[in-house]
Amino acid sequence: MEFYYPNKTNDFWRIMGLIFYSDLNRFRLSDGTFDEGEIRRFLNEKRIALHDTGAAVRRLKDNASDKFLEIVEPVNLGALLKEMPDCRFIATTGEKAAGVISEITSTPLPKIGEWVTAIWPEDGRELHITRMPSTSRAYPLAVEKKAESYRRLFEEAGIL
Repeated sequence: MEFYYPNKTNDFWRIMGLIFYSDLNRFRLSDGTFDEGEIRRFLNEKRIALHDTGAAVRRLKDNASDKFLEIVEPVNLGALLKEMPDCRFIATTGEKAAGVISEITSTPLPKIGEWVTAIWPEDGRELHITRMPSTSRAYPLAVEKKAESYRRLFEEAGIL
């Protein structure tokens, strides 16, 4: 799958299935991969956008760990927000992504599950920024506990 969170062992799509459909396997195909078409339909319906925080990155080691990821060029958040005038909530997964958004918005780095607020200077909108628990299985928290954090995010954002 050439989309976000394609790894069969990552819990992101399981969390979304659990929160929105009470079904951990809602987005799984019979071969264990994820159904990209169904995922895209779901995201469009719920008005959830996903994006990388790095426009250009360099992997310093051949693994998926953010610890060995160098952000060469951060995302152009201003351009993204212009495309999404109703966006008021930004959630990151992982310390690296949270650090990038923190730098762009000149806000403190939130702890996992905590919020910071920023006023976007280009249009004056209030942004609520949070750092979510990693959906990687390497992060030592049960999928149901991770889902509780994500559920709070979607409730706060008015999606649930």
